[in-house]
Amino acid sequence: MLDRIDIHVDVPAVKFRELTGDPPPDVEDSACIRQRVIMARNRQRERFASDGVFSNAAMTPRLIRSYCRIDTESETMLERAMARLGLSARAYDRILKVSRTIADLNGSEEIKSDHVAEAVHYRSLDRTYWT
Repeated sequence: MLDRIDIHVDVPAVKFRELTGDPPPDVEDSACIRQRVIMARNRQRERFASDGVFSNAAMTPRLIRSYCRIDTESETMLERAMARLGLSARAYDRILKVSRTIADLNGSEEIKSDHVAEAVHYRSLDRTYWT
């Protein structure tokens, strides 16, 4: 069942002092995040204008192969993660979709190894807590 969920995130409880104090200076505010999301959604809308989909989540396997190309380093990392975590073919496609979205949020045309690593991390919780 968890295999069908794209992103798994462990969210620790927030300490009371953190709720009542000022946010750390390195935390991106909501307005900045909103702008990045709007820009990423616009990129996706432009990318898929002639493909009949509107977002990375809606990509078919054919579109994933077309728009989610990764370099050799990323491919090796993903292969190791798949073997180590025992991930399925469905998880592989979802990792590529999430990697594409992370790249879009970072304003990157290419999916880089750090995008793939972050996407793999979002899948690792299903194996950490549920196996």
